[in-house]
Amino acid sequence: MLFVCYDKCGTCKKAEKYLLDKGYTLEKRDIKGDKPSLEELTAWYKASGLPLKRFYNTSGKLYKELNLKDKIPTMTEEEQLALLASDGMLVKRPILVNGEDVLIGFKLAEYEAKGL
Repeated sequence: MLFVCYDKCGTCKKAEKYLLDKGYTLEKRDIKGDKPSLEELTAWYKASGLPLKRFYNTSGKLYKELNLKDKIPTMTEEEQLALLASDGMLVKRPILVNGEDVLIGFKLAEYEAKGL
């Protein structure tokens, strides 16, 4: 499983502990230092079945500084994905990629629904 996270993020720490306690092995990757590529984000977005807005870290400082709440609705899907790929801190975390399953953030019910 690929686990894309930020070590200072409390939600990432909870998700990681949950998965490790369940005995899973994680390929851990820092979202800031090794940000997801445009190709990865596009593939994860399509595999997730989620709206693209769920991929944004809406509580993040950069999201607020760029006033993205107002800008995103007028952007194309391609523009949004390119923006997400420009800075890992814009991306909601953690991202868990497990085969065909892609989970964004950490909601226990969503993890359990995927058999995790």
